[in-house]
Amino acid sequence: MRLYDLELSGNCYKVRLFAALAGIDLDIVPVDVAGGEHKRPPLLDLNPWGQVPVLVDGDRILRDSQAILVYLAGTHGGEAWWPSAPFQQAEVMQWLSTAANEIQHGPCAARLVDRFGYAIDKADTLAKAARILSLLDAHLATHDWLAARRPTIAECALFPYVALAPEGGIDLAPYAHVRRWIDRVKALPGYRPMPGT
Repeated sequence: MRLYDLELSGNCYKVRLFAALAGIDLDIVPVDVAGGEHKRPPLLDLNPWGQVPVLVDGDRILRDSQAILVYLAGTHGGEAWWPSAPFQQAEVMQWLSTAANEIQHGPCAARLVDRFGYAIDKADTLAKAARILSLLDAHLATHDWLAARRPTIAECALFPYVALAPEGGIDLAPYAHVRRWIDRVKALPGYRPMPGT
């Protein structure tokens, strides 16, 4: 399997993190995003959205980190990472949606402003980050893990941009339960960091 990847992308790191935790071998193909490689063929032929990550597994091609997590967990990670029970799957999906929405528009967007100079309303990103981190902290006050009472792909979906929140000027000190959860993720067998985590 090949993963078209950008090392500093939290979305790409979600996939690399899960692969490390689940013992899945990936052929990592670095993409020159600064040079626009993702916006032209052959990569644009693989993903017309012009984004990374992209996973190629034989004749199967997937874009979007959340979709890739579901696929890898379902085909290689087993029940431990992607439960088969409908309610537990729904619990995991709630957090995958949170990663793609509240986390993406809060901590991730704040990091894009500070680290990469994106023209995004920083005050708006900070307000969204404060709201989702407060909700996440409240959840983690009574749960060690996000869903199914154990580590799942939900951890991989949220971890990168939550752990990287300080790169967007977000102080994690007020969120003690979030910080303890970050430490639990880092203690998982097979964990591999990315720059900034």
